[in-house]
Amino acid sequence: MGKLLSNFRTTILLSFVLALGMILAFGQVSGGFGEAFWQATLRWTHVVAGILWIGLLYYFNFVQIRVMPSIPAELKPAIGKHIAPEALFWFRWSALATVLAGLGVMLTRGHVYSAEVLTFGFAQGLTEDQKGFTLMGVGIWLAIIMFLNVWGIIWPNQKRALGMIVVDDEAKAKAARIAMLGSRTNLLLSLPMLTSMAMYQTLFG
Repeated sequence: MGKLLSNFRTTILLSFVLALGMILAFGQVSGGFGEAFWQATLRWTHVVAGILWIGLLYYFNFVQIRVMPSIPAELKPAIGKHIAPEALFWFRWSALATVLAGLGVMLTRGHVYSAEVLTFGFAQGLTEDQKGFTLMGVGIWLAIIMFLNVWGIIWPNQKRALGMIVVDDEAKAKAARIAMLGSRTNLLLSLPMLTSMAMYQTLFG
């Protein structure tokens, strides 16, 4: 067991296989592999990818950005050349997977639901019983904004800041600050976004 757990790839693959077994078991005991099953599977994907995405966002903001100024200069290249690029790889692709799976969940609930959420409940006129769509819509659009921020601002500037794209020192420092502010923007939006997702699912289903 110790040898198995010492290998990251083997551990995560086994975890995925165990999860897949449970997903199939849920399909069997819930009455088959119909629309509800695939919606649940997409929601599982959405949650797993979202944990990785937001977890790395919090790692960058709670740990790396805050601690970097106190790291000795001779040790900083290890962060910039090895840890940060790897973290950013999983960060940006988990953001994409989270949004795609989330949109998939929305679409499996039907075009009426999708239209109501994307228009904050105004698709058929905002009535009292549709105000939950407004709050869910806020969460979905915040997530989309955060995703666009990852791919359009944070990642392009991180490539310059980490030396993946060669620029002069002034441009490198500017890119690092823009990437940091982009990351802080996503940190700011993350709790309202997560509140929307969690509260809607609990109160409205």
